[in-house]
Amino acid sequence: MGQAFDAMVAGDPYWINDPELVEIRYRTRDLVDRFNALGARQVSEKTETIHAIFGTVGEDVHIEKPMRIDYGVNTTIGSHVFINFNLVVLDTGRITIGDHVFIGPNVSLYAALHPMNIEERAAHTGTTLPITIGSNVWISGDVKIMPGVTIGDGAVIGAGSVVTKDVPAGMLAVGNPARILREADPKT
Repeated sequence: MGQAFDAMVAGDPYWINDPELVEIRYRTRDLVDRFNALGARQVSEKTETIHAIFGTVGEDVHIEKPMRIDYGVNTTIGSHVFINFNLVVLDTGRITIGDHVFIGPNVSLYAALHPMNIEERAAHTGTTLPITIGSNVWISGDVKIMPGVTIGDGAVIGAGSVVTKDVPAGMLAVGNPARILREADPKT
């Protein structure tokens, strides 16, 4: 990958419309369109396409269609992961999803940032912060995870939450913005 890609992934300011970045997005969107057009019974073709879209994919990963992905190559998905309908991934920065993760419908992962400064924003400058989702995490439906957030192992994110800050391992977070309520599984 080139200079613009390296700057983007490093979290440095980058020009969003750099030709290399535009081409990566086009290739990814072509693959995503192919995935979204596959039939429900075309399991092996869907699995093959998922592996072509994302940087690293473990075993037993199931994603319901449709989904929308920005770059794909910046996302790592562990093993035994289920992702429901309407996933949106803006993976300008690294997004890591651990093992044994359940993600509900209409979940969005936003690693992309735009500047608050009007001139920089008008110049199509972007930055990014990574997102990390640990293992054994359950993210309920209609959740938005913002740039720079880490969700610890075994955490649960309640439906409709907007996660703007880290969620420690084993905790339940709910709301907009998401707040820690209690241990996710008090029996453990």
